Amino acid sequence: MGVFSHPAFAGFGDAAAGQAGPKKLEQELNEPRGEHAIVGKKTTPKGIAELRDIVRASLEDDKAEDIVVIDLAGKTSIADYMFVASGRSQRQVGAIAEHLVQRLKAAGFGPPIAEGLAQCDWVLVDAGDVIVHVFRPEVRAFYNLEKMWGAIGPDSGETEVGRAGRRRA
Repeated sequence: MGVFSHPAFAGFGDAAAGQAGPKKLEQELNEPRGEHAIVGKKTTPKGIAELRDIVRASLEDDKAEDIVVIDLAGKTSIADYMFVASGRSQRQVGAIAEHLVQRLKAAGFGPPIAEGLAQCDWVLVDAGDVIVHVFRPEVRAFYNLEKMWGAIGPDSGETEVGRAGRRRA
């Protein structure tokens, strides 16, 4: 039974009015989203490395601060890597996230899911195997995700193998 074959969806859509009918919507939902589709399946190890490198380069290009890379492999099944970065203002946080989404689409990784763009205090970009958190510094200090995931925080004064980008002076 398809998604729209339930009796509750009988007559859903009106082709005469220019709306998509149930068959067309069902086809669109089941359509592959490119070579590196992120919805519903994981990318290959080579694809994960490429995805990670694109994310890192995008954050660095947009002058994100205190970039921390957390290797989640073996810790959780939600993703292989988590990036945590800061922007100096709400405007920069939003711009970093929007540019990242555009670059991932352009690279063929499909449309990532971005949450928090309305406020831009904390924006989450879910690219499947890589999750990116972009914070304003005050919000990042409050939630302290690095500590929760066992990584070294940006203000600890310690170094980490996974650290990328530049630190604030």
